[in-house]
Amino acid sequence: MQNVKGTYDFFGKEQAVRLKVRGVLQEVFELYDFESMESTVLHELDLLTSKYAGGDEILKEMYRFTDQGGRKLGLRYDLTIPFAKVMALNPGIKLPYRRYEIGKVFRDGPVKRGRLREFLQCDVDMVGVGGPEAEAELMLIAVEVFKRLAIPVTLRWNNRRFLSEILGAVGVPAEECLSVMLTLDKLEKIGSDGILEEWGDKGISGSAVEEIAELMAMHEPSFGLLAERFGLKESQGAAEVRVLQTLIDKLKLSDICRFDPFLSRGLSFYTGTVYEIFDASGVYASSIGSGGRYDAIIGKLIGNEDMTYPAAGLSLGMESIMEMIRDRPFPAQAPKVVVLSIGDTRGDALMAAAVLRSGGIRTGMEPAGRKLKKALASLESRAIRYALLIGEEEARTGKVRLKDMRAREEYVVPLDEALYLLEKNET
Repeated sequence: MQNVKGTYDFFGKEQAVRLKVRGVLQEVFELYDFESMESTVLHELDLLTSKYAGGDEILKEMYRFTDQGGRKLGLRYDLTIPFAKVMALNPGIKLPYRRYEIGKVFRDGPVKRGRLREFLQCDVDMVGVGGPEAEAELMLIAVEVFKRLAIPVTLRWNNRRFLSEILGAVGVPAEECLSVMLTLDKLEKIGSDGILEEWGDKGISGSAVEEIAELMAMHEPSFGLLAERFGLKESQGAAEVRVLQTLIDKLKLSDICRFDPFLSRGLSFYTGTVYEIFDASGVYASSIGSGGRYDAIIGKLIGNEDMTYPAAGLSLGMESIMEMIRDRPFPAQAPKVVVLSIGDTRGDALMAAAVLRSGGIRTGMEPAGRKLKKALASLESRAIRYALLIGEEEARTGKVRLKDMRAREEYVVPLDEALYLLEKNET
């Protein structure tokens, strides 16, 4: 018996840490006024394989099957297409609409550190904001999340429209621009030589390949240099880059959010700004978050490309984050008090625990019949401060025996007074 490759069960300390991370994400998302959503995991295959969806690269990794009714279905490979479907099916949703979703997605791809086949994705998206303030706000969210998680990050960003303009200026045909950009996304994986070889196989002219190779050999060419070199100062893509950079400077994010003219992202639906988040310390090489603007998907899904649904999103990967923080010391979750039944008092013990829990006190139960000395020693070894003992005498008199094992004090009091003492004293 074993788990399917690339899938894991989470419990104990690791699950406790995952829940803490999830709590941080949810708190930040709601602080920025995004509301929670749960979209469906199962989708019709036509939606997931639509030419407006993720593109050929992601479709290679999609789980697909046929149900008993002969319908062709697939498991979602991200949370963006399901969100676009929700917007398309619910035209009455008032814009701008801001949602977050934390849910599992599935990809039948290679398994490596931080990359599984069943993994938790954490997304925030807004629809109805066409200006760069949307991207700027999503960058602020990313910075805030990783600040709270004490993970130093670098956010690399680019604009696909501007990149497309550069490619056009060096002679790449318009119909090949998207394909060339998606190849650029493999730079970290196959290197510049592999990129150039793949472009040659696609029939890109030698002069275009040579000029792009020259650009790639430059160390972080600036936006200004590129706009000047290719005569793009007044282009639409250059204007979008310039305005977003102004906002980034205004928000004092320039040290974290850095322009990268070769970043393209591997999904085909992005239309403007794209970004990826990396560990600034260099310990973890893969991205730990990504996103961008995808203005065209929703209109195309509903068959009305003239209807504008400007949209931008940010996606954070739980598995990548966990790789960054798994070895940190996290305090184990433990009850504040454990109730012990002595003699034939199990019913009284359960009732006492129920009262404490209704008062908001995290309460554990010790198995009946265990020797008292061993039970108390076990609680001390787990750093549990309070033990609440109920023997037959306590049950008869309507009281409980509350032991403070840190202060070495003991109180024989009514249950409501024990609850007051537990609420009053910190663990």
